[in-house]
Amino acid sequence: MLRQFDITDFGAVGDGKQDCTRAVQAALDAAGKCQGCVIVPPGRYMVGSLKMRGQGVSLVGTSAWSFRSDGASVFCLHDENADCMLDISGAFGCTVRGMCLDGQNVGKNIHGIKLYWEKYNGGSEEDTPTVDDCRIGHFSGDGLHFEHVWCFSVRHSMLHRNRGAGLFIDGWDAFILDNWFTGNQNGGILGGNIVASITCTGNRVEWNGRGGFILPCGDSYNITGNFFDRSFGPALDLGGDTHVQTATVTGNIFRRSGAPAGNTTFEDPTLSTHVRMRHCTGCVISANAMRTGRNDNGGGNLSPDYSFVIQDCVDCVVKDNTMHQGAVMENMVLSGQNAGCLILDNPGTTENKT
Repeated sequence: MLRQFDITDFGAVGDGKQDCTRAVQAALDAAGKCQGCVIVPPGRYMVGSLKMRGQGVSLVGTSAWSFRSDGASVFCLHDENADCMLDISGAFGCTVRGMCLDGQNVGKNIHGIKLYWEKYNGGSEEDTPTVDDCRIGHFSGDGLHFEHVWCFSVRHSMLHRNRGAGLFIDGWDAFILDNWFTGNQNGGILGGNIVASITCTGNRVEWNGRGGFILPCGDSYNITGNFFDRSFGPALDLGGDTHVQTATVTGNIFRRSGAPAGNTTFEDPTLSTHVRMRHCTGCVISANAMRTGRNDNGGGNLSPDYSFVIQDCVDCVVKDNTMHQGAVMENMVLSGQNAGCLILDNPGTTENKT
């Protein structure tokens, strides 16, 4: 039985001009019937909205992307009325590997890859999609939008320059490893109503508007060995009006976080910080390094004003973090009760008191 389907055999032409939506969809439909693999040879293929169906389907291209340029196998969005480029809702165990998805900044709130259920556990089993070695950017919405998702992996990919977030998560059970989140206007990772049981390791998170990782509600985070650089808001924003509990944040670098855009200032001064913790319970923040900085050319605001902003937390440990010139004004800003918290042995200086 044929299980590999080359999109050019269905009529797709990678000249950057011809509409290939029907050809690519036909290949995806064929693969959906047999747990097949859709092959995308090098080229630029113009597409609208696509749907992946079936169990265990793969969409595989030749990656070869760099920081400034697309890879070899590129899907370019040309439909300003699309909801997303690739809808994987219900495509359980699917894989997207080695692809470049270019949203071309068309339309409003169009996502790159979307998974959506009306409710949690909407598919009655783990979704388990994998996005691997992909470059996804220039979408008017989120690069990846996973709403009511249950279990997924995003690995060795670049989520960049989207008007929304690089990755939006509302759900649980995630492995987010070795990725590049850069220049997304609504954060590198943005959490929805709940984000639970996620591992974020070895990611570079830089130049994102609103902040680096913004996780307002949920539990069980392992955030380890990431490099946060020049966030326009907190590099890590945990909690808010609701709670975050049971998190470890260890061995990360936080550099020139909390920068307001342009020459403006924040209405909320607590946004100018490396790490903001509000209503967190049972969290450990340890062995991280923090420092101030400006833009690459030496311009822009020297930031952040604070290293930590900690408010109304319970039974948390903030210990053994180093903050040499970690902030402009103060390294630790504490407010509220912070009951049972252990905050000590965090050496450092500020730019005002070196």
